[in-house]
Amino acid sequence: MNSIKKILRGILSLILLLVVNAVGFAQPKKYLGGDVSLLPSYEQMGTVYRDFDGKPVEPLAFFKRMGWNAIRVRLFVNPEFAPQEHKEEGVCQDLKYALELSRRVKEAGFDLLLDIHYSDYWADPSKQTIPHLWKDAKPESLADSVYAYTTRVLGAFKAKGVVPNMIQVGNEITYGMLWPVGRIHPMKDDNWDTLCQLLSKGCKACREVYPDAKIVIHTERAGEWNMTKSFYSHLQKYGIDYDIIGLSYYPMWHNTIKNLGLTLKNLETTFPEKEVMIVETAAYYSHENDKWAAGPDQYAEFYPISPDGQASFVRELMKELSAHRNVTGVFWWFPEENACGNDLLPCWINRGLFDNHTGKALPALKDFRNS
Repeated sequence: MNSIKKILRGILSLILLLVVNAVGFAQPKKYLGGDVSLLPSYEQMGTVYRDFDGKPVEPLAFFKRMGWNAIRVRLFVNPEFAPQEHKEEGVCQDLKYALELSRRVKEAGFDLLLDIHYSDYWADPSKQTIPHLWKDAKPESLADSVYAYTTRVLGAFKAKGVVPNMIQVGNEITYGMLWPVGRIHPMKDDNWDTLCQLLSKGCKACREVYPDAKIVIHTERAGEWNMTKSFYSHLQKYGIDYDIIGLSYYPMWHNTIKNLGLTLKNLETTFPEKEVMIVETAAYYSHENDKWAAGPDQYAEFYPISPDGQASFVRELMKELSAHRNVTGVFWWFPEENACGNDLLPCWINRGLFDNHTGKALPALKDFRNS
């Protein structure tokens, strides 16, 4: 009888071990999607989106057919205070706008990444401007402003039953946020206590309102391992509570895909507990009507500035990402750009996934899929 009990205990222990291992090695959900934050504005202009053959399609349904399972939506504090030049670049996503688009995204069956810019307009490596309504706040009170604002925003989402699966606290904050108060240099030790206090309060609000949502901290030097390592090592030192390392990777600014691969590999060994996502990527297919381009072949060092060149980039990127088990998502930035039949933007960016002349889906969209 004792031997039977021992055998049964052994079997139960083995089953328990297998269950624990299965849970421990369970892979996180993998995301494929895009930031379509200007889509409602295009739709209001009557813009028609077309598939590869020219047939009109509803964009979200079309993205779903292409294998997408997540959408990123950006949010500005008070975009009515944005300079006119930035409004002409698509800055309009206030709380009402972002909440309505997010509701549509969830109803269409996508997971939602809410991207909170703590600014009235673009927060990026060249600018992280304190919102107009906070500009007179004392520096020591800005962390409380971040907490109160984040809590209010997420409370509004919760009241409407819109549940973000991921929340991004800040946008491209390699050099900090809410400048000059929260400005840092990723390779220096100055002012990290201030930045991390701002981040800590934002993350705290996310945990309190949506405890099941994953928190993303987003930087944009994916091709430079030393800067990326230094930034997230500082967050580790200060005990910032987040889940996902979010990176921007654009080939024209962030070095080769080989350099990106080195960063991804090093992140896996240095921060093994963190998921990694490319929360912004894109490549040019043209420079037509592009006020920022110096010529038709600018940024053609790695890929031709053409639809085929854009598609080549996508194939190489997706192949590289599939080689890294810590990478759990990739989002195309501004895939919905479509100037066909409208003048929503006075200039074209030409990094979307639809042709600005015909409104037809570009070849890159076929290759932008998980392997």
